[in-house]
Amino acid sequence: MSEKLTIGFLPLVDACLPILAQAHGFAEEEGLALDFVRDVSWATVLDRLLYGHSDAADMIAPLAIATTLGRGRPAQPLSAPFVLGLNGNAITLRNDLAARAAPGDSLGDPRSVGERLAAEARGALAQGGKLRFGVVHRYSSHSYMLRYWLAGCGIRPDRDVEIVTVPPPFVADALAGGEIDGACVGEPWNSVCVERGVGTIVLATAQIWLRGVEKVLALREPVLDDRRPAIEALIRAMRKAGRHFVDPANWEANAQILARPEYLDGNARLILHSISDRLVLKQGGEPVRYSDFMFQYREAANFPWVSQAKWLYSQMVRWDGLAYSAADAGAAARVFRPDVYRSALKGTGDLLPGASSKVEGSLRKLTPVTAQQGDMMLAQNSFFDGGVFDPDDIPGYLERLP
Repeated sequence: MSEKLTIGFLPLVDACLPILAQAHGFAEEEGLALDFVRDVSWATVLDRLLYGHSDAADMIAPLAIATTLGRGRPAQPLSAPFVLGLNGNAITLRNDLAARAAPGDSLGDPRSVGERLAAEARGALAQGGKLRFGVVHRYSSHSYMLRYWLAGCGIRPDRDVEIVTVPPPFVADALAGGEIDGACVGEPWNSVCVERGVGTIVLATAQIWLRGVEKVLALREPVLDDRRPAIEALIRAMRKAGRHFVDPANWEANAQILARPEYLDGNARLILHSISDRLVLKQGGEPVRYSDFMFQYREAANFPWVSQAKWLYSQMVRWDGLAYSAADAGAAARVFRPDVYRSALKGTGDLLPGASSKVEGSLRKLTPVTAQQGDMMLAQNSFFDGGVFDPDDIPGYLERLP
C-alpha cells in the first residue's frame, strides 16, 4: 500500500515537480501517493503546513527561513531538503512604463532598464507620488531579487518606490486596476499579464542572479524526522520528474497536465512558453527565447546549497534593518538540508556535489567541480552587478552592498 503525503502549493509552473511525479507514476514507483492542496497566497500555504493540514509544501525559500527565525510569527523550525527550481520569475511593468524603461522587442539589459526606471522613479517623486511594485510575499525571492536589482541601479526600495504584497493570481488584476506599476512574479502570471494586455515583461530574474534559488520543498522539522523514508522517496520521485520535465519531447504533454483545473487551472499554451524558455514579452509579440529561464534539473539544480540559504538570510538582514546574528545565520543555514538530499540519492547514480556550500556569483564559465557521486559541472552563476557572496563572511558582504 502506498504511503500518502499531502502537499500544499500555489498555481505556478515551478510547482511542477511533485505534480508531475504523481501524474507520471514516479511517486508510485517510490511507494508514495501524493495529494495536493491548492491555495491562492503563500500565507495560507504556510498556515496549512504549520497547523498540520499538509505534510509538505511547495514554498518560497525565504519564507521557510523567516518562519524558522520567528519573523512575523512565533518561530517554528522548517526544513528544506530539496530545491524545486532555480529562477523562473520575471519582472513585468505596465505597458507605458515598460515602453520607456525597456524599449525594444527583447528582454532588456538589467543595468539599462534600471537606469531608465530610476529616472521614472525620480519623476514620480517630483510629482508627489511613488512607483509601486508588487511581490508575492515580503519573505520571497521575488522581493529580494527585485530589491537587489533596484538598489544596484540606484533606486532605494521603500524610499524611492513602494513594494507591496500581491498574491500571484491577482497580479494581472492589480496591474489592470492601476494598483501597481509593475511586479516580480512567477509564471504563468507574467504571461497572463501580457495576454490580457495589461503588462510587458522586461526582465527575467535569471538576469539578476543567474542561478538564484526559488522554491523549496518545506516541511516542519518534526515531520521530516518522523517520515524521513517517505521524504527521501519523494526526493527520488521528484528527480525523476525533473529529468522528464526538461526533455523537449515531453513539454507539450506536461503543459497540458499542469493546466488541469486541479493544478494551475490555466492556459496550456502560456504554460508551454515558460517550460520551453520562450516568453511572449508584449501582447501580439513573437516568443523570445531566454535560455534557462526555468532551471529544474541540470547541474544538481535541486540540491539545497547552504550558501544559498545564507544569501537569503543576508537579504533578510539587509531589508528588515536587522543586526547580523551569527546564531540566526546558523539557524537559517540549517533550514537547507543537503544531508537528507544526499541520503535520498546515494547509490542511485544521480549527481551529488562534493561540497554543501559554495561562493555564489563566482563562476563565469562552465566549471568542473568535485562530486560525491557522478561527474559534475557548474555553469555561470553570476549576479548582474558582478557581486560575489562568500557565505563565510556575511558581515563583510553586507558592508559592501549599496
